[in-house]
Amino acid sequence: MKIIIESPHPDEEDTVIVRCASPDQNLISMLLSFQNAKTELTGYLNDKIVRLNYHDIYYFEANDNRVFAYYHSDVYEVKYKLYELEERFVPLDFMRCSKSMIVNMEKIEYLSPIFSGKMEAHLKNGEKVIISRQYVHELKSRLGIGEG
Repeated sequence: MKIIIESPHPDEEDTVIVRCASPDQNLISMLLSFQNAKTELTGYLNDKIVRLNYHDIYYFEANDNRVFAYYHSDVYEVKYKLYELEERFVPLDFMRCSKSMIVNMEKIEYLSPIFSGKMEAHLKNGEKVIISRQYVHELKSRLGIGEG
């Protein structure tokens, strides 16, 4: 497979062209997910209401029936359930890493194996999050890491 990225002219909008022999259902689903992905959401911090962009979010965490988006140093409450955020952001390189957390894989600096088959993800902001044993296989698969 060959990937080509070109900058459009100033008066053109961004366009994605897929040229393939026979598009399968997985490809079509992926493209539709990408096209329909809403990349911003509203976050609340004290008396501020802020537009959050997914690029800046390190992870989402559910705690005491509330869900929070963790930025580099700030934490915003969001008015979504974790499963709703998972559906919305998984096509954009987020993945469930535990029952109460979704991590932005772009923010993982490196991984360390820890006890009982779990892994520890060291994030670019210095935080560490635990990848539960049941999600380690998916993480390795998405990163192209062998089981060896």
